[in-house]
Amino acid sequence: MKSFRYILVVAVLAGFASCDARQVFDQYREIDNSAWHKDSLVTFTVPVSDSRESHNLLIQIRNETSYRFSNLWLFIHITEPGGRVEKDTFEIVLADLSGRWLGDGFGGLKTRQAIYRRNVTFPSSGDLKISIGHGMRDELLKGIHDVGFRVEKASP
Repeated sequence: MKSFRYILVVAVLAGFASCDARQVFDQYREIDNSAWHKDSLVTFTVPVSDSRESHNLLIQIRNETSYRFSNLWLFIHITEPGGRVEKDTFEIVLADLSGRWLGDGFGGLKTRQAIYRRNVTFPSSGDLKISIGHGMRDELLKGIHDVGFRVEKASP
């Protein structure tokens, strides 16, 4: 019985130690049938409570290895709590020049994370709305499984 308690305590402590203390927000949205239409936006609502601390914003893509491009162009709209809208274009590279996938994962699904912006401070607290659409030439982009957005505290 003592060994069971010891294992349980070690497992719980290991779980707490593995938590990401820098993470503020981290969500994925699944793309239906892994086919992302040009007119379909992926939207995240990020609650902002600290307008003084610096944050990093990251884009996360899960793609199937059947995806036929090595990159992905994104159109990003950020609506701040006060209503100000900022529009941006961002490229995330998914494979190197030789065609090797840069993301992590096994089998036919790879996850790639890229820093979109570093050391961002938010002007005020409230909800930040992030809308992401693809900017590729194909009307229907096959092979994109999920789109994610992450906000983390910037390192001191």
